[in-house]
Amino acid sequence: MLSVTNAQLYEWIAAFIWPLFRLLALFGTAPLFSEMSIPRQVKIGLAAMIAIVVSPTIETLPVVPVYSFDGLMIILNEIGIGLALGFTMRLVFHAVAYAGEIIGLQMGLSFASFFDPQSGGQTMVLGRFLGTVAMLLFLAMDGHLLMLATLVESFNALPISGTPLSGQGWLSIARAGGTVFSSGLLLALPLVAALLALNLIMGILNRASPQLSIFAVGFPVTLAGGMLLMLLVMPQMNVFMAHLIEIGLASLETLLGTLAR
Repeated sequence: MLSVTNAQLYEWIAAFIWPLFRLLALFGTAPLFSEMSIPRQVKIGLAAMIAIVVSPTIETLPVVPVYSFDGLMIILNEIGIGLALGFTMRLVFHAVAYAGEIIGLQMGLSFASFFDPQSGGQTMVLGRFLGTVAMLLFLAMDGHLLMLATLVESFNALPISGTPLSGQGWLSIARAGGTVFSSGLLLALPLVAALLALNLIMGILNRASPQLSIFAVGFPVTLAGGMLLMLLVMPQMNVFMAHLIEIGLASLETLLGTLAR
């Protein structure tokens, strides 16, 4: 007859609970998995399934009761690791959305915005469009699978323990926030420069022909020119967005090493 002791039962629960918290934290912040359109039950169920598969592969587990203070510290560590990984990858998509907002302002689409439940605020249509394109590229590159593979490898780089994470890791995440602005500006730079030249041309025409109303003609010309430029520049923008995604995936492994110091 099969008999299970309380110690064995608590060990099995701990082996499932601690990876589950790291997965849930990742699913709460990472792109694609954190989308509001995905029901919470699906996210929790997927995280539980992955935790069941991953838990037997974890070599060493701390002999600490889940309901103790040390167990609480381990849970906080697991949540911190998942949040760090998901937020680092999320920065790439924020950079793309920021580029879309800059381009939309130059095209005169600042009024074309709607409520985005994901960000909890107003988002420009062009920023949402570029974000959708980046998400499709992310799926085409199997970025979601690579991100999950990095999370599974993180149990070797950052074993489950109550040791506080390195402050250098959190500092590197804060510094990575600056890439949102720099990468977004680089992505939007070709269109911004072309639209600026178009606005200068419209200003010169207005000075040469005062009867030409810049307010009546400028907006449709700028909008049509921006749409045409988007059509021409989009293939190169896709290449740059794919490069940003690759950098984001590579930075996950670097982050694990920094958090472990």
